[in-house]
Amino acid sequence: MILKFNNVSKTYTNKKVVDNISFEINKPCIFGFLGTNGAGKTTSIRMLLGIIKKDAGEITLNGKPITRNNTNFGYMPEERGLYPRITIYNQLMYFSELRGISKKDADTSIKYWLNKLNMMEYINTEAEKLSKGNQQKIQFILAVINNPDLIVLDEPFSGLDPVNTEMLKNIILELVEKDKYIIMSSHGMNQIEEFCSDILILDKGKSVLQGNLKEIKDSYEVKEVEITVNENIDKYLNELKLKDYTNIDNNYIIKINSQEEGFKIFNLLVKNKIEIIKFELKKPSLNDIFIERVGK
Repeated sequence: MILKFNNVSKTYTNKKVVDNISFEINKPCIFGFLGTNGAGKTTSIRMLLGIIKKDAGEITLNGKPITRNNTNFGYMPEERGLYPRITIYNQLMYFSELRGISKKDADTSIKYWLNKLNMMEYINTEAEKLSKGNQQKIQFILAVINNPDLIVLDEPFSGLDPVNTEMLKNIILELVEKDKYIIMSSHGMNQIEEFCSDILILDKGKSVLQGNLKEIKDSYEVKEVEITVNENIDKYLNELKLKDYTNIDNNYIIKINSQEEGFKIFNLLVKNKIEIIKFELKKPSLNDIFIERVGK
């Protein structure tokens, strides 16, 4: 399966909100779709799903235009879309039937996903009585209940505590192992960096960076070193005329100009018999790269 955006654009009242973007997903993976607020992410997603029409370009799956008839997809929007006074079971059953799933199959799928997300106790609870995090889990179930091949997740971890975030991460990774294609839009750079293989960053409707995340990060030089020691090393850093650093309980983050400068710090500490607990040369994080590209 190959999903392609080819020179796709969209204009609203003389403002181009999506400006000639192109990308390709040619294997099961989690594709990070990033950008500032108003960068064109949601508009791009809605064009992909056929919710709104594009003005120019092509969006294809295996060379054919995507339609609801030839593509089984799931969508988890950032906005809540639950009926507040309908029970979770009846709500999931209703949306399942809208997607053509039989009542028997829907019942099996609903109970499977509620159990998997530790939500079975809420099966007969009205949506408005759930916490924000539990509502988010129901939104996720709605996106995957029809076993889609293409899944779009917009801010999937919003409202989730660390335990439930980890649970959902593992489930998303399981879906990739089952050959699902996942597009994830999020402002959580740490989560994107953790398990997205490829990314695209939009700024004011234009693509400013895209490609394999590892290759993008490898193209950057080392910019800082993290050192954890068992005593204060300020005097050694001053000796090397290094002043741009932070120190929290002898865990140092030090700005450096080159990898060689990092090894100079290491050698000086070893020479003075400082116990080094951790030494890591660090390239810019995805958060750093994102700010560099769109921060202005």
